[in-house]
Amino acid sequence: MEGANQTIVTEFVLLGLSGHPRLETIFFVLVLWMYLVILLGNGILIIVTIYDSHLYTPMYFFLGNLSFLDICYTTSSVPLFLDSFLTPRKIISFSGCAVQMFLSFAVGATECVLLSMMAFDCYVAICKPLRYPVIMNKDTYVSMAAGSWIAGGITSTVQTSLAMKLLFCGDNVINHFICEILAVLKLACADILPNVISMTLADVIFLVFPVLFIFISYVFILSTILRIPSAEGRRKAFSTCSAHLTVVIVFYGTIFFMYVKPKSKDSLGVSKEYITDKLISLFYGVVTPMLNPLIYSLRNKDVKTAVKNLMGQKLFAE
Repeated sequence: MEGANQTIVTEFVLLGLSGHPRLETIFFVLVLWMYLVILLGNGILIIVTIYDSHLYTPMYFFLGNLSFLDICYTTSSVPLFLDSFLTPRKIISFSGCAVQMFLSFAVGATECVLLSMMAFDCYVAICKPLRYPVIMNKDTYVSMAAGSWIAGGITSTVQTSLAMKLLFCGDNVINHFICEILAVLKLACADILPNVISMTLADVIFLVFPVLFIFISYVFILSTILRIPSAEGRRKAFSTCSAHLTVVIVFYGTIFFMYVKPKSKDSLGVSKEYITDKLISLFYGVVTPMLNPLIYSLRNKDVKTAVKNLMGQKLFAE
């Protein structure tokens, strides 16, 4: 009888920062500005990797994919961020929530795998330079990138379908900016054990394994660099992968801090914790994609040269 009286949820309310109107105004301007920087920075990287023949290498092909991933991820979430800052109660349909959840999960999982593929590219470039053209041929690196996208799409389809098959009744308020899967699962009035098991397996496959793979790759990379006799040779070798290593630290550091940090037990602490979680999620969803093109452009002479050439061609054409 109790279950019969419960209302089935057909839409969700995204709480965002509705309890902090002053923060909403500040973050609306800040997030909008960062989103425009993301579109501009990553868009330029994609264009130069397509049109500059000097960048037709595996590393820049992966970089173009990474930039496209960042644009996809932010476009799937930032409009919800911005809308939640403008309206006190943002309503999103059940199907809209599923689509947003699928896109963000797919892009996040794909980026995890892609970063590990980029680590392998660095490993081959430094540890096996003579065999690099043979190992990292076009068929190989295109297949690696395609496999990253396919793997991300498959795991997102599984996680999203399992979440959307659950029964949601009663409370429909998501204490988040977006339809974050963990926040959605908290509202289910059904057994979520299969979801927990599935997400745990996905975390192992798409977080733990890539991190271990990246770590092992850099152990070999550093070992090889330290055996280079000249200081200039060591510097050039390390600069080859320093940008990738910086992106990996920022990307995975945010994820692990977001999910591994200790939980507060008192009510005031829980309230502060919710705000902290949202701000960390905001950092992960907006700041990290904004930093990626800056890191690669500031630390890479080839990208700088390609951008200057592209700008020069446009000015000359005008």
